[in-house]
Amino acid sequence: MLLERNDINPNARDVDDQVPLFIAARKGREGVVRMLLERNDVNPITADEHGQTPLFIAARGGHERVVKMLLERVDINTNTVDEYGQTPLFIAARKGHEEVVRMLLERVDVDTDMADFAGETALSQALNCGHHDIVKLLSEDRNFTPPLDNGLTALSSPEPSDPDQHPSKRLRVF
Repeated sequence: MLLERNDINPNARDVDDQVPLFIAARKGREGVVRMLLERNDVNPITADEHGQTPLFIAARGGHERVVKMLLERVDINTNTVDEYGQTPLFIAARKGHEEVVRMLLERVDVDTDMADFAGETALSQALNCGHHDIVKLLSEDRNFTPPLDNGLTALSSPEPSDPDQHPSKRLRVF
């Protein structure tokens, strides 16, 4: 096999600026990812031209086993951002990959409050996309209820006598 040869560069980039580990992670090819990660000369945090890493692309695809393999490494940065400021947690929350979100949240180094360049967070993406179970995961044990534009939260209960505080006027449209 090519990966067993010493004269093969496992970090060589293709025309799309992607390395073999990135391509295998994108396609969910667990066996290839495992073989590449076993090599000492493979860089698991190499980003493509958009700033996306193998972890980011596996999280986007919902490839749970690949994400797990990558997260088992100490040299993986869970908070690396792509060209839009989005993290693996952000993209997994947006795509509705609950188990991937859960795995990322198990890492102590994941920043749940990082916002992309448009000011959106993983939580706001999960809310916008209707992924209620992910919203719950992101909110659990964090004592966090996101404020709305008027200072209230989605869990606030306004005075019924104030018509401007009707729930339909409290919700923020993203």
